[in-house]
Amino acid sequence: MTTEITPNTSTGAGAPLPVSQSSLKPPKSKRKRALLIVLAVVVLAGIGWLAYYFMVGRWHEVTDDAYVQGNVVTVTPQTGGTVIDIHAEDGMRVEAGQTLVSFDASDAEVAYAQAVANLAGAVRQVRGIYRAVDAGQADIAAREVALTQAQADVNRRAGLVASGAVSAEELAHAKAQLAAAQAGLSGAREQTSRNRVLIDNSELKGNPQVMAAAAQLRAALLNKQRNTIIAPISGYIAKRNVQLGQRIAPGTPLMAIIPLDEVWVDANFKENQLRQLRLGQPVELHSELYGKDVTFHGTLESLGMGTGSAFSILPAQNASGNWIKIVQRVPVRVALDKKELQEHPLRLGLSMSVDVNLHDAGHGLLPTAAASTPMLTTTAYAKQLKDADAVIDRIISDNLGTRRAGTSGN
Repeated sequence: MTTEITPNTSTGAGAPLPVSQSSLKPPKSKRKRALLIVLAVVVLAGIGWLAYYFMVGRWHEVTDDAYVQGNVVTVTPQTGGTVIDIHAEDGMRVEAGQTLVSFDASDAEVAYAQAVANLAGAVRQVRGIYRAVDAGQADIAAREVALTQAQADVNRRAGLVASGAVSAEELAHAKAQLAAAQAGLSGAREQTSRNRVLIDNSELKGNPQVMAAAAQLRAALLNKQRNTIIAPISGYIAKRNVQLGQRIAPGTPLMAIIPLDEVWVDANFKENQLRQLRLGQPVELHSELYGKDVTFHGTLESLGMGTGSAFSILPAQNASGNWIKIVQRVPVRVALDKKELQEHPLRLGLSMSVDVNLHDAGHGLLPTAAASTPMLTTTAYAKQLKDADAVIDRIISDNLGTRRAGTSGN
């Protein structure tokens, strides 16, 4: 359908022009259609988001404020010395008990030799005491015989004095010999008792004098062995700062060992994300190092006992001055699968993204039982004491002569 528009005759225009009615529709109809499309998209997006939240999202808590943590075992010497050997470098793998650094052991060798001689002398001296007790017993027996004889002489002479067969002077000499025999027997018994006190209720190896010398030797041997610094655990070397010829004092950090098979992740969740987190819940993690292609699996091991600001060097003083509310974060520890760590090793401080699966209800917010065994332990230093005991036994055995360790000496 067309309409005609009569031109203004005064202007001298030509014939009337036909105009389409569709071209006269107002522009508001297009705007309305665009708004309806936008509204439909928003509604569909909202429905999609709600569907995702109720079906997936509400069962997960995620954060990318998470970092790899681990034990950093600092290697420090137990005794001082001058460095003569370095057996490890940054990045190297070391095993528990492996030598890392060696000190000059000249002074320790001298002290050890003196302790060996002291123990050998103590063993021989105690052996002499045992012999003195044996000799004292024999001396007592001889003096008892002499006393019996002197008593018989006095008794025999006392009956003959009245008849004049024995003079009073001879009887006096007999009585003097009797008194001397009694005094000699008493002195021998006293000397034997004094020697016996030194060895009573103890075997040779358990004699206090021998034990003191053995303790001195054990200390000297430990000081000698401690001039060789060993690795307390297996792991990888980091922060090696010891140098050849350096004079080291006890307790000086030499290097660090990091067991990468025992690392964990500290995920810092916002405080409003902790409502449904529980111990033991499964966790999936991704590292910036490997990207989305590698997924780590773990379990929620512990929830921090406070926010990061609570344990900072300068904690927040919210009760003074102006106050601005800031949402706090709490560190949550996630234990990782050791097999996955061996296949894809992580480094301390790497960034991680963490996704906690809330379908698993877990088993509480706090552990209910105390640990019954040490969380970390090492047996690397046990061999040192065993070596010391073996050396002590050998020295005692070498200085026993015909006597054997453990005999009473009687």
